[in-house]
Amino acid sequence: DKKIRTTIPSSDKIQDKIDGWNEKLASEGKPQIKINYEKGSDLMKVIWYFGPIILIIVVMVIMSKRMTGGAGGAGGIFNVGKSKATVFDKNNGTNVTFKDVAGLAEAKVEIEEIVEFLKNPQRYTELGAKIPKGALLVGPPGTGKTLLAKAVAGEADVPFLSVSGSDFVEMFVGVGAARVRDLFKQAKEKAPCIVFIDEIDAVGRARGRNPNMGSNDERENTLNQMLTAMDGFQSNNGVICLAATNRADMLDKALLRPGRFDRQIYVDLPELSDRVEIFNVHLRNIKCNSKLDVEQLARQTQGFSGADIANVCNEAALIAARYNKDSVDWNDFMKAIDRIVGGLEKKSRIITDEEKIAIATHEAGHATITWMTKYGNPLVKVTIVPRGRALGAAWYAPEERQIIPTQALLDTMCGLLGGRAAEDLFLGQIGTGASDDLEKCTKIARSLVLVYGMSDKLPNLNYNDSSGQEMGFTKPYSDETAKIIDAEVVRIVNEQYERAKEILRTYSKQHNEIRDLLVEKEVIFHDDVEKILGKRKWKSRTDEIIEINKKEEADRKEKQIERASDTKKEALSNESESSDDFDDDAGTPPPFTKG
Repeated sequence: DKKIRTTIPSSDKIQDKIDGWNEKLASEGKPQIKINYEKGSDLMKVIWYFGPIILIIVVMVIMSKRMTGGAGGAGGIFNVGKSKATVFDKNNGTNVTFKDVAGLAEAKVEIEEIVEFLKNPQRYTELGAKIPKGALLVGPPGTGKTLLAKAVAGEADVPFLSVSGSDFVEMFVGVGAARVRDLFKQAKEKAPCIVFIDEIDAVGRARGRNPNMGSNDERENTLNQMLTAMDGFQSNNGVICLAATNRADMLDKALLRPGRFDRQIYVDLPELSDRVEIFNVHLRNIKCNSKLDVEQLARQTQGFSGADIANVCNEAALIAARYNKDSVDWNDFMKAIDRIVGGLEKKSRIITDEEKIAIATHEAGHATITWMTKYGNPLVKVTIVPRGRALGAAWYAPEERQIIPTQALLDTMCGLLGGRAAEDLFLGQIGTGASDDLEKCTKIARSLVLVYGMSDKLPNLNYNDSSGQEMGFTKPYSDETAKIIDAEVVRIVNEQYERAKEILRTYSKQHNEIRDLLVEKEVIFHDDVEKILGKRKWKSRTDEIIEINKKEEADRKEKQIERASDTKKEALSNESESSDDFDDDAGTPPPFTKG
């Protein structure tokens, strides 16, 4: 007997068919077909009906957990509109105070005033003053904007809500605006409090600059909600907004107006005295050599931000530990600066004698030109040891100038072209090693013509748009002017190139001595160059600043001593007058004595 198992759509119809077959089989004397009916399971039907719906729900739950940072608590996907702000208060502070913020004296004064207003509001309200509604910290990366905000969170006795600008940007429409509403709702409930928005340019970029083909822009909706929350129809008393950005030129003008951000605090790269303070802060936990000159370290790190200086200190400590030293000394810091600026030293790179002479000629050209020009930066050392992508380098301590004269820019260009000019003069052929120098030189020349108005044929004109509003599709000058600009740039560069060659011809003997010393030692320092070229004719501006600071400090101490002396004399004078008055006082009884 054979058995067949199958699924049938209807048992009644198939039974009628089988009855007909059985009658035919019975008439022929053959065995009939036997049928057993079994009821099938409904599980597969349920899976087919409800499986897709269950799958969609599971996917939505997983997405909601990811968007809420893995917290699948109350709300789930409905929590997507909640603010992600971190709250700091008395019990949960940042452990950072204004003492940990070195330099930034002007910025600290303005920020400390806001904190002081929150601590002692009566002192200001008695005079009719109102608390600033917001302050925007603007400056290059690494200058300490977020560190200032951390200090505010550590010093203020009010709740501090910290959030990043990118936290308002999500894939769902309306989420950013909902998070802004929730953030300010929390702030009002905790008022008085401070709201800090880091990298606000992620959400506060100027509207209408990229219209996106007329579609609804979620970022603009978020910005509109932020503008309303900060200073709209409803009052926002007791909530101070702090924000930080390094792209203030990209922010919307409505966001920058008084009433939203009353103050714009510029946090610039630290000056020489600020860098000394920053070094002292970061060296507190580092075991340094007692002879370490912190002021000289500050001079070697011109243009470094606070974050860069912290990196230098840490890198120097790592280098000292690598060589099993008991303390961190000057050489460790110099290696750290070289490591950060130039990259790791490549001892494995093989250089032929011919290449070594070419590199030494190039670097000696830079050193000679910079030494013999008035505004050349003070030389620190010259090396032909490969670092990073560079085969050699001349290291300088750049001057900090508030106003740069034309001759200073021309001297800088001349120094940059010194390497190429030396190759041309002393080797008879030029190489590709000057590509970076040529790029910098060309940029300076274009800035002379386009930005600073220092060109002879186009004087007192500035074609640069500092506001950043121009789209860049058109130029603010004609084609004829463009030809003049190109001609002026070429003329300025060629003049400085010829000037560099003339200086090298005059001091060719000294240049060759520096080159030979470089080939021999691979690294030479300021004193080595001074022995060959003699003492520089011009005093460094940094030295002048240090002398002025020392003189001011000496005058301040002298005045303090004089003031203390005058105070002491006045106290003695008052004491003598009071004793005279005591003796002449007729109403004072004589001392009691036993008879």
